[in-house]
Amino acid sequence: MTELVSVNWLRTHLRDDNLILLDATLEINIQEKHAIQKNQTIPGARYFDINGKFSNKNASFPNTAPSKEQFEIECQKLGINQTSKIVIFDANGIYSSPRAWWLFRMMGYHTVSVLDGGLPEWIKKGFSLVPRALENYALGNFKALPNDDFIKSYQDIINNVNTRSFTVIDARSEGRFNGTEKEPRKHLKSGHIPNSVNIPYPLVLDEGKFRTTSELKEIFKTPCPDNKNIIYSCGSGLTACIVMLAGEILNKKGLHIYDGSWSEWAELQKLTENAE
Repeated sequence: MTELVSVNWLRTHLRDDNLILLDATLEINIQEKHAIQKNQTIPGARYFDINGKFSNKNASFPNTAPSKEQFEIECQKLGINQTSKIVIFDANGIYSSPRAWWLFRMMGYHTVSVLDGGLPEWIKKGFSLVPRALENYALGNFKALPNDDFIKSYQDIINNVNTRSFTVIDARSEGRFNGTEKEPRKHLKSGHIPNSVNIPYPLVLDEGKFRTTSELKEIFKTPCPDNKNIIYSCGSGLTACIVMLAGEILNKKGLHIYDGSWSEWAELQKLTENAE
């Protein structure tokens, strides 16, 4: 399967054997905006609860990736099998669905795509909706084979500041990156990781869909002129996956996420400064 599928493709294949449709909508995103069509979804969609089921709730920082065991169990509860073809969407167009896509890729599963334009594009085409409902599914046999290298730690980023082995792409806004705009998490200062570059995630999108390949090449060209591996970062590891998926469309190297992102970096840097 390709990284992206269209709503026309999905409508044609919605009843295919082994196709599992996952609604990865967040109830409220980081800007505290309610997702559109909050209680409506695409027929057959199963709710992929990123915050409640597919994050480590015991972690110190938000949106931390779950353990292999947690991810495997929750996928099995959704009826996902080793032979499933997975399509993921969200109600904001492209927002949280790339995070769910990356979690599957990090857990070693490749037969997974994101619905380009998500629920708004489905609605725009006049396709049918149904009320979202939680259901019980026959237990699947999904198995996770995580690639731990896809998750980069604070120490990895500290080391990279000096070695520059990776290009760190920050998906936050230009204002947050440059320190001229406040962080949504009020106790954190804004700014950026030394030697990182900025591709705000809205740049790779056009009306809720990914831009064309030629447009994406132009966006990546200046901040990423070389062929280095890339680490993607943002505020909490979620919108970084949007820019990562754009990079994957361009065959850029790296599905690496700094999962703690700016939430962890700014917090730990503050502790270091206070200790000094």
